[in-house]
Amino acid sequence: MLEHLFGSKTRLKLLRIFFRDPEQAFFVRQLSRMIDVQINAVRREIELLLELGIIKETNHKAPDSHESGATLRKYFQAHTECVVYQELLALLLKEQVMGEEQFIKDIEGRVGPLRLLLLSGRFTQDSKAPTDLLLVGDLKQRSLVKLIQEYELEFGFEIRYTAMTEQEFIERRYVMDKFIFSLFESRHIKAVNKMDL
Repeated sequence: MLEHLFGSKTRLKLLRIFFRDPEQAFFVRQLSRMIDVQINAVRREIELLLELGIIKETNHKAPDSHESGATLRKYFQAHTECVVYQELLALLLKEQVMGEEQFIKDIEGRVGPLRLLLLSGRFTQDSKAPTDLLLVGDLKQRSLVKLIQEYELEFGFEIRYTAMTEQEFIERRYVMDKFIFSLFESRHIKAVNKMDL
């Protein structure tokens, strides 16, 4: 929907990345890889976003970049002082919620019967959560992997997911498994809960 408003799917994908991590700086090739778009298309959109003042060029090195020559690259990040920053952020957050709702419907429809679907991590802005997605049920693994890959491109980030059977989940919960315990201690949303948790 928003790609029609913004006029470009590439621009929308870039905005999602910049607004999801406004303090994070990215370089063009990194962005190109993240959204799986040719580098020249990414450069064009970066130039437009710079002209509009929505992003800014920054001199500091991206924190996750350990490559040699990383300090010689131009880095870009959200311009949080931009006049329309808050409005764009609100619009992108609403669009993200709608995308997550479709994601949940697709999981239920394509992956198999779910007993529990828990969103955490990037979906709840909790960087300490051990996973972004917990799926419990009798799941089709190949369909799950394919669906996750599709939505990683759509959302613009890697989705850390954990899938297990209902029996495995019950056993791990019973023994106070560290992973399960820390997941329930972190910020999370139970999108599907047929286990009365």
